[in-house]
Amino acid sequence: MTSEGWGTPPVEPISQHYIVCGGNALAHRLILELVEHYEVPVVVLVADRTRDHAPQIEQLAGVAAVVEYPNITEEALRAVSVGTARGLALVEGSDQENIHAALSAQDHNPDIRIVFRMFNQRLGENIERLLRNGAALSGSATAAPAFAAAALGQPNSVEIGGRYLHIAFDEAITPDRICVVADHIDRQDLSKLRLLAPQAGDSAEFVKLASEFGDDGPVRPGGVRREPPPAAEPAPVPGGTAALQVLPIEPRVATSWVRRLYWRLLDTMRFFTSARLRLVLLTALAAVLMSFAVLWYLSRDFGWTVYISLLDLAGAAQPDQPTDITAGTGTGGGWQRVAQVVITICGITFAPVATAIAVEVLGSGRRGLPRNPSTGTRDHVIVLGLGNVGTRVATQLHDLGVPVVCMERDPQARGIAAVRALGIPVVLGDGPFEERLRRARLRHSRAVVAVSGDDATNLEAALEARHGNPDVRVVVRLFDDNFARHFYRTLDNAASRSVSYLAAPAFAAALMGSEVRGTLSVFRHVLLIAELTVEDGSGLIGLNRHDLEDPGGVRVIAVGFARNEQLHWNFPDRTRRLAPGDRIVVAASRSGLARLNTVLVEEG
Repeated sequence: MTSEGWGTPPVEPISQHYIVCGGNALAHRLILELVEHYEVPVVVLVADRTRDHAPQIEQLAGVAAVVEYPNITEEALRAVSVGTARGLALVEGSDQENIHAALSAQDHNPDIRIVFRMFNQRLGENIERLLRNGAALSGSATAAPAFAAAALGQPNSVEIGGRYLHIAFDEAITPDRICVVADHIDRQDLSKLRLLAPQAGDSAEFVKLASEFGDDGPVRPGGVRREPPPAAEPAPVPGGTAALQVLPIEPRVATSWVRRLYWRLLDTMRFFTSARLRLVLLTALAAVLMSFAVLWYLSRDFGWTVYISLLDLAGAAQPDQPTDITAGTGTGGGWQRVAQVVITICGITFAPVATAIAVEVLGSGRRGLPRNPSTGTRDHVIVLGLGNVGTRVATQLHDLGVPVVCMERDPQARGIAAVRALGIPVVLGDGPFEERLRRARLRHSRAVVAVSGDDATNLEAALEARHGNPDVRVVVRLFDDNFARHFYRTLDNAASRSVSYLAAPAFAAALMGSEVRGTLSVFRHVLLIAELTVEDGSGLIGLNRHDLEDPGGVRVIAVGFARNEQLHWNFPDRTRRLAPGDRIVVAASRSGLARLNTVLVEEG
């Protein structure tokens, strides 16, 4: 590997390589995918080789060159030989910068495959139409479902052909599973886990028996007969097991409308009023209800009672006139007069409060301030960090009907406006985690999701949350695998996810031309659900399920025939060879999908 300075192209001419622009965590993981699993030459373009993950990237074996430019300019693209490259990945920078770089790269090399990161997915879809061979992906959108599902303790799912696929573990595995995807699962040592292990073909056992048995019974090599061994119970699979299964519908969190209305009313009162004012209002409301009951008891006419009470609240009721001035008696008696006076006085209290609320609504709307969580907030999820990932996670949980409270240090964070538009409360500030979690009502929460960009901050938040509420579920964004291993060993009811680990395989597969429909987590391992189309000249033509599955890392879960949109799940004919126009849906590990993509690239 060589490292070049500004404006200097790689020392040796290079072609048919792949370019990765960026030095962040996603770029680091993506480069690892390309050099370890796809074994293709990679040239890296970084803004500063001393920042972020650039120093680690320079040390990776298999990287052809690292070129440093502050911006992705025409000169920078020429320095990394974009004209002879097979693919370009733009995984850092703003949406606008990535769009400009993608269009510039296409001008230099019309046939280059371009994959670029976009937070605005709608805009990305429109930009794809301007590119001959491009794909817009969002790392946060790819990873957010896994974080949201982990927070709720529910399986993350991927929709394929109207079916929702998810991972089930151990006792949750049902007989109608699609396939076993992992075994030897030891939660204390996840390095023992086998993901989509190699399997011999279905005929392997028959061949083995045929070689050991003669016409007259079992024989040893050399013709010596031997008795068949006694039947034995099948050996149990060490450790736990994970399987791919189908959910009937996309899992949602059922929250009754009464509960949501109660939470909203309390939240609204908390936002618009102070504690002292709420006490005054509640006292006045109790007095009005008691006076209403007295009037109803005296008149025995509910309609008249409502009518006179509303007029009294508005200060427009006619007083009870005495029929006998000398005696001082009236039509309703003394209790009616007392009740009307109480309601009128309380009405005087309510009128300015209503005016103050109206003024507060207009004023807070102009200031654009996020609201704080209310005293009625219960069973909610706390999302720490409103970057791209945190905003996606909070939005997805809100769409599922789950109460959400967000925490953010930076009042200018881009996600604040997005969650505020959804009415999600935000705790702002840079104080101690203990105080901010208390304001976010940690004691009454169901889960804490820490997804800031710093591993230490996320881990600190998780430990502080568990200290404040021992029963809360914690989900932490961690890049470092060592952090993750210690995290799983130390905490129960916890999950760790890595955005770059979840997103990088999808970016790498897209760079090679595969359509990854989604990712599923098996602890820190990633299972990719991809759909591949067999095109003319493809290396997949003539292969059957044995050829695809036996080396390991791949399971064919559905097959679609040419000119037929229907998918056949667990297609039983394992010997049928693929023809142009066929489609296959596979569950694959990172290395397994890389093997399929290598077949497509080299033989296609």
